[in-house]
Amino acid sequence: MEVEFADEELDRLETDIDFNAGFAREIVLAFRKRMQAIRSAPDERTFYGLRSLHFEKLKGNRDHQRSMRLNKQWRLIVEIKPSQPKNTVVVVGIEDYH
Repeated sequence: MEVEFADEELDRLETDIDFNAGFAREIVLAFRKRMQAIRSAPDERTFYGLRSLHFEKLKGNRDHQRSMRLNKQWRLIVEIKPSQPKNTVVVVGIEDYH
């Protein structure tokens, strides 16, 4: 899938091996692993099939967003932007869900 970042730090977090954006090493590694899964997926239906991602639609005023689990505490927040020939994943942020 195509990827866009809502924040330049998230873009840098994926590619700069020495940058951690203030996150623990475990979170950075999980983020990079999720980014590989996102980039290799043909479309977002793949995310629902990978149960380990815990790909879920958010509720309320965030019902246009989805989350993927990085670990038990942290989630990667994304939005799916329709585009042709395939949709784009917009990486919004990494959030503490506890």
